[in-house]
Order: sequence, then structure tokens, then C-alpha cells
Amino acid sequence: MRVRIRRARRRIREELESAFIEDYTSQEVAISFSIGLFITALPTLGTGLLMFAVLVYLFKQLSELAMLASVLVLNPFVKWGVYASSYWLGQRLLGPVPLAFDGNILAAGPDVLVRLWVGNLILAVVFATAGYLLALRSVVEFRQRRELL
Repeated sequence: MRVRIRRARRRIREELESAFIEDYTSQEVAISFSIGLFITALPTLGTGLLMFAVLVYLFKQLSELAMLASVLVLNPFVKWGVYASSYWLGQRLLGPVPLAFDGNILAAGPDVLVRLWVGNLILAVVFATAGYLLALRSVVEFRQRRELL
């Protein structure tokens, strides 16, 4: 487990450092990472990468590498925890899902999805905000150290 964590941290660091070296401003790298975290946190069922491609095509100021680095942070193994937390948060805000024991369990589906999405949007905003601040600080510090060398 520790080896996996070290390997994942190294991959994230390498991707972010590659993004830091690109010809983007610190703010552009940070906002790209933040947008990537926001999209990756949502339950997009794999369409997040397609959204990345569309956004990078439409907005030349976005760093593709920084957006892809966010996928390494919120990888498929971590996303299940995000989904569980999202549902828990949505349930805390909107109340528990009313379940009728009439044999029609599918009737609760829309209520479950609403709670998942509400919690997920809140967590996505929190992740994006924290990601922006951390990425901006990291890029600025990385570039300052690089200039000193």
C-alpha cells in the first residue's frame, strides 16, 4: 500500500512539475488544475476527459497537463470515497431518502441522485477552491526555486 501511495505521489508531482514548466502563467496553471478537480469530482461517468478536451480546445489559456494532473489526484479509487461523502453530505442537507417497502425500490432513485449531486457539487467547489490555492502556491514556489538554480 505504501509503495502504491509513493508511486501515485511521484506521478502527481511529475505531472504537476511538467505543467509548472509550461508557457502558462501561474494563475492559468492553477485555474486549469482547479477546473480539472471540479470536473473530476463530479459523477460524469467517464465523460470528464471529453469535457477537458472541449475546454482546452475552446480556451487556449487552460493547461492540459494541469487538468490531467487532477485526474491523478481524484483517481477512480478515490472517487468512490468522494461519492460516499457526497451522498452523506446530501443526505445531511436534504434529509434521508424516504423508502417505501412496497417492492418498488427504484422509486427512491431520483431522491438518491439528488442527494448525491447536491453533496457532489458542494465537494467539487471545495476541492476546486483548495486545489486552486494549493496549485497556485506550488507553481509560484516551484518557479522561484527554479529561477534560483
